[in-house]
Amino acid sequence: MRILVISDIHANYTAFDTVLGHCQGEWEFVWCLGDVVGYGPDPNECVDRLKTLPQLCLAGNHDWAALDRLDVRTFNPDARRAAEWTRETLTEENTRFLEALPVTFVIGDYTLVHASPREPIWEYILEPMVAALNFPHFETPYCFVGHTHQPVIYKMQESEGNAASESPHYDEPYALNGERQIINPGSIGQPRDQNPDAAYGILDISNGVFEHRRVPYDIRSVQRRMYDYNLPERLITRLEHGL
Repeated sequence: MRILVISDIHANYTAFDTVLGHCQGEWEFVWCLGDVVGYGPDPNECVDRLKTLPQLCLAGNHDWAALDRLDVRTFNPDARRAAEWTRETLTEENTRFLEALPVTFVIGDYTLVHASPREPIWEYILEPMVAALNFPHFETPYCFVGHTHQPVIYKMQESEGNAASESPHYDEPYALNGERQIINPGSIGQPRDQNPDAAYGILDISNGVFEHRRVPYDIRSVQRRMYDYNLPERLITRLEHGL
């Protein structure tokens, strides 16, 4: 089976639709690692599209913020404003969809979380030291995470008790080889690795192969909608810079 692995759509329907078109016919099921909404202008459109797909979706911190399960005063002012707008904009049906999302899921050799296995909603795995601290918190060989908006692979070095990070090689099949790893596919809707292209991954479970992918999308059209809804300027401009 081939899985489309996505994360951090962040209410960016244009990027989401572009990814689905880019890999059309290549997958049979979707794993979404959370933050379907937040920041972007299309929360209902993204949830509606996701619901049409054969999928397993997790809750992210921005999904919880839209449900008032997090105190948005802990967000920066721009994220708080976007979260409040999202909460007001979501339909009742789509709010119920987000309310039902789990925070962790284990399927076969894979643990799925939004942020980290030890703190599934909030912790950022941005460096090998934090990754190493998280390996004891899942039992499967592999863990998929999102949240940081940065595609990366962390490998556990058992003999040293440390982890090493590896940057993705896009469009190149990567053999998992049974090594314990934490894998981040990157963000569809708001990349933060200085590359504005939407990021996603394809997992071939049968052959134990994962492939990081990037695809450009029409950023200007998303920015225009964000201006129309009076979303924060910083959230609008960051899309074109991948920051």
